Amino acid sequence: MFEVFIEALMDTLKMIPFLLIVYIGIELIEYRFGNRIREGVQKSGSAGPAVGALVGSLPQCGFSVVATALYTQRLATIGTLMAVYLATSDEAIPIILSQPDKIRIIWPLVITKIIIAVVFGYSLDLIFRKSNRQTLKHIEAYNHGRDEAGHNHQAVLDETACCGHNVSSSARKFNLEQIFFHPIIHTAKIFVFILTISFLINLAFFRFGDEALATIFLNHSFWQPFLAALFGLIPNCAASVGITELYLKGVITYGSVIAGLCASGGLGILVLFQEEKNRWQVGKIIGLLFGSSVLAGLFIQYVLKF
Repeated sequence: MFEVFIEALMDTLKMIPFLLIVYIGIELIEYRFGNRIREGVQKSGSAGPAVGALVGSLPQCGFSVVATALYTQRLATIGTLMAVYLATSDEAIPIILSQPDKIRIIWPLVITKIIIAVVFGYSLDLIFRKSNRQTLKHIEAYNHGRDEAGHNHQAVLDETACCGHNVSSSARKFNLEQIFFHPIIHTAKIFVFILTISFLINLAFFRFGDEALATIFLNHSFWQPFLAALFGLIPNCAASVGITELYLKGVITYGSVIAGLCASGGLGILVLFQEEKNRWQVGKIIGLLFGSSVLAGLFIQYVLKF
């Protein structure tokens, strides 16, 4: 067992410099373009699903938090929110970038999720077009300064993402602590997640063997995308870390990793539970996210046969 732990530790330690560089880069991009991205989603109106899909594909968990805050304030349609969730990969892209031999899979993964996000986003806006009319009117009024005086949108937009990281527009000042301290803390946090998951996977391979592990995770089974999507709904970046590591180690299929990462809305889902007062609405969104993710995974696994 000690040898298994050492192997997992050494493999994970090699990833730290890459992870830290990636997270600092993400932080700088958010500092430079964060306001524009938030305003782009907020002003997108009926074009929201396309904008949301592109925004969600950026490797930053804060955007799902922002999209959720905008939705709860009726400044984004349900299709826009779903597009951001479905396109979000949370920690998947940084983890893959930290393993140079795996980088080739990033573009297929990102493009697949953007397509899924656009298709389901516009489909849901079409299905819920009646309820979206009020939202679109509200967005139009807000963008032209005609919103009701009593509406306080900024309060709910002052949400924090992982590690207490602030994603609000008021936090967009250059701050060395924010730019470098948060990536260091986040790298340490993800290091622990990767080490733990890698150790458990390696230990399972050592104790049970490839075939037994494949059976445990329903490998090549119709139900594996369901299991991956259910795991992805956990509102914590550990979910996307686990799903990505399972895929990179060959335990789950491409269809299943897509299902799991599409369902992985990260802390955005937690904000949804906190801010959306209509519990039926929350349940509907979670159900739609789970169903869309599973359908996408099954389509890839059985129709496209990837």
